[in-house]
Amino acid sequence: MSEPWVALEPGADPAERVRMLLRAHETFTEAGTVPRPVRSVVADSWRRSARAGVGPDGTASVELSDGDLGAYRAEHPLARVMPLFRELLGTFAADGEHLLAVCDTRGRLLWVEGHPATRRQADRMNFVPGARWAETAVGTNAPGTAVALDRPVQVFAAEHFIRRVQPWTCAAAPVHDPRSGRVLGAVDITGGDGLAHPHSLGFVQAVARAAESQLALLLPEQPTLDTPQLSALGRDETQLCAGGRRIRLSRRHSEIVVLLARRPEGLSGEELLCALYEDESVTPVTLRAELARLRRILGPGLLASRPYRLTVPVESDVAVVERRLESGAVTAAASAYTGPLLPGSQAPAVVRLRRRLADGLRSALIARGDPDLLADWAHAPWGEDDLDVWRALAAVRPTAAVRARLAALESELASAPRHR
Repeated sequence: MSEPWVALEPGADPAERVRMLLRAHETFTEAGTVPRPVRSVVADSWRRSARAGVGPDGTASVELSDGDLGAYRAEHPLARVMPLFRELLGTFAADGEHLLAVCDTRGRLLWVEGHPATRRQADRMNFVPGARWAETAVGTNAPGTAVALDRPVQVFAAEHFIRRVQPWTCAAAPVHDPRSGRVLGAVDITGGDGLAHPHSLGFVQAVARAAESQLALLLPEQPTLDTPQLSALGRDETQLCAGGRRIRLSRRHSEIVVLLARRPEGLSGEELLCALYEDESVTPVTLRAELARLRRILGPGLLASRPYRLTVPVESDVAVVERRLESGAVTAAASAYTGPLLPGSQAPAVVRLRRRLADGLRSALIARGDPDLLADWAHAPWGEDDLDVWRALAAVRPTAAVRARLAALESELASAPRHR
């Protein structure tokens, strides 16, 4: 007996689709077996897939082809560990009639290699280099869900959201930058029933960890005076990599370093007070105490005074997004944007910078009108209530789920109390 699939009429409520899927899987039995509950990781992924408007008969679209794909792969950090992936997984894939696949942070497949007959079968569902297998594009699948959750994932047969993928089983694990901890993409093994063993997940996870270790060895040693790297997006406490150390800063120290990184010429004590504190009762003595503690944490020579300034240039993920936006590289800017700047901060200058960066990127996304970029923003935690983005998404991808979410947001707006 085949695994169950629940078909709904076009335009059906995505929440109802998920409820029916859950009921079907929970009650489905093979002859002589007991009902199998749906794993929570799969049920949660189905809900996200339904909210993203993925349909059971959808297919992946190819975003990168020919020269664009080759150039992108050549510059991607995971190109450095492809020989390792092939060494560890290549024979396993070929002998077991499986596929080795590697994707980027947006779920785009960069490499798909393995058994020729299996590759031909995979071609028919667009599991090919350059195709986008993000969860928001094709629903529950190991590489896309592993990237979305930043954790290893194994997806069996009918756990896939799209019908044509249900004959397959896959296991994937994210690969991280060994310096910043950011997700670079995922390594995946895809095939048939032979991959259904739980050891497949442990195997691919071990390969991902080996790749991270290899990347750490391949990256050049950072001298003490090398440019420090500051990660401040999507986190309340920044991470500063400087002088071979990885330093996690408190919220207040994070705010100070973010502001000083943007002002290499420095800020006076009075300017920092105004930038950091809404309460005018905070005294310069309080600020000086914070800066003294920060100086001890950063180590000698990095923080100077009169004016307060960082003694070396600091590269930040905020600056990366800004530069890409200024150059018109909207897709690259969206990829580097991992969340609002210090989202819990109430420091006036940080609030202004956070709003300016988010508004600049979302305006660029709306102007670009790319449905996948808009969907990524709309389904991210910071974009789920963004009415303008949902309107833009509905204009280019008017699925039932998108229209329903837009209607709900507009209803909330209409019923919200108006303040005079």
